[in-house]
Amino acid sequence: MANVARKFLIRGDVQGVGFRFFAQRAAAQHQVLGYVRNCADGTVEALAEGPAVNVDEFRNDLVTGPQWSRVEHVEEISLEPTGRYSSFRIER
Repeated sequence: MANVARKFLIRGDVQGVGFRFFAQRAAAQHQVLGYVRNCADGTVEALAEGPAVNVDEFRNDLVTGPQWSRVEHVEEISLEPTGRYSSFRIER
């Protein structure tokens, strides 16, 4: 099964509520690789690589977010998989 790569830009009340840690746990659960980070404009950016069904399930978790978050919108951008990620990490 071919891997896909997608970048997600998550808008809403998503910083200061444990969103990055939530995303890291979701990535482990769905076995996707990549990163998550806070952006200066208040959004959270995540990049996930893996089988399409796994990345889709990861996206579904991002739409829900952790308990204290309020996700207003998730923008999804398809990318070419690079294979450069060996884990899913939180970037600063």
